[in-house]
Amino acid sequence: MLEEHDEIGRPFQCAGLVTPAAMDRVSLESTILSSVHGARIHSPGGICVKVGTSDRIRTHIVCRKMFDEGVVRQALDVGASLWLGSKPESAEVYESGVRLIVSRRGTPTEVTCKLLCGADGAHSWVRRHFRMGRPKEMMIGFQAEVVGYRGEEGFLDMYTGDLVAPGLFAWAIPSGRSWRIGVWARPSDLKGRSCEHLYDALMSHPTWADRFRDCKEVGRYCGPLPCGLVSKPSKERVTLFGDAAGLCKPTTGGGIGPGFEQVDLVLEKLLQAVERDRLSAAQLKRVFKPLMAMKKEQERARILRDLFLTDCDDVSLERTFTTFAKPEVVEIINQFGEIEKPVPLGIRMLKDVPEFRPMAAKATWALLKG
Repeated sequence: MLEEHDEIGRPFQCAGLVTPAAMDRVSLESTILSSVHGARIHSPGGICVKVGTSDRIRTHIVCRKMFDEGVVRQALDVGASLWLGSKPESAEVYESGVRLIVSRRGTPTEVTCKLLCGADGAHSWVRRHFRMGRPKEMMIGFQAEVVGYRGEEGFLDMYTGDLVAPGLFAWAIPSGRSWRIGVWARPSDLKGRSCEHLYDALMSHPTWADRFRDCKEVGRYCGPLPCGLVSKPSKERVTLFGDAAGLCKPTTGGGIGPGFEQVDLVLEKLLQAVERDRLSAAQLKRVFKPLMAMKKEQERARILRDLFLTDCDDVSLERTFTTFAKPEVVEIINQFGEIEKPVPLGIRMLKDVPEFRPMAAKATWALLKG
């Protein structure tokens, strides 16, 4: 494993949400700072829809540095090697393997391998070097760690509206003794603003300013969120994983769960391919075929996101939140809402909520096209 930085988990560029299902895969409960069983979702005009039940944890918030270190430690325990301060400078695929020149703490070092796995993030060097395509959307995220936010224990807050989160949402996430306050946006929706402008607008918003009045920043972080599987997640002797492959969720920007899911989908056949040295482009394409189902699910989630949020102006959002706030709709959200799997909830809303039925034809057409 090559890690370009001098320590694992730095720099920190993540909200740190890990669902119970993802946590079960690595059993790193010691890294949990807090757990969330619900959300308070706010319309641009101040309507608050509170969802979630105290008997069910929806997601954990982890110390991302400890979590990353724990995952890497598990790899080391089963035989992996780790080079810190190391990054590839060149790579060439030849008949029997891949030859890399790696800058290891500034010293060029030649490395050969059967298979090169690019799990190197949103701006993946591997993806760019081997021209494996681009994620469908590249969002910009900005987040501050603060103390003094006036939230509710066990709940995260989500804020919508063009002023603070055009096309998507802003968030306040409890992380133990502090809170993570952030925004994300598509560059096309910023219209000359920056994510820092949106963050400042959220902090000073007249409806919610009192919650932020005593906030003191501990740190600021920013980074890209690649959403949409790239056209070629594998080539001859080269593969992409996680953010490098564009697997962040278009509904929340989360990447840990989808990254783990990708590994589960391809691991068995990929190991067989490595053992048998069957790593041609065609052979790896068959190994990675299960990712097409993930891609389809991403597209369906994006269509529903656009329908309910991204393509809506503030007036439309107010109408939607008025419907969301009805007890029978909250009950549907509580029953079918899943952070990792938003599509079933979206389809259920279109089917069972009369106010949303006019959207159904548009959604059906878009889903069929997708």
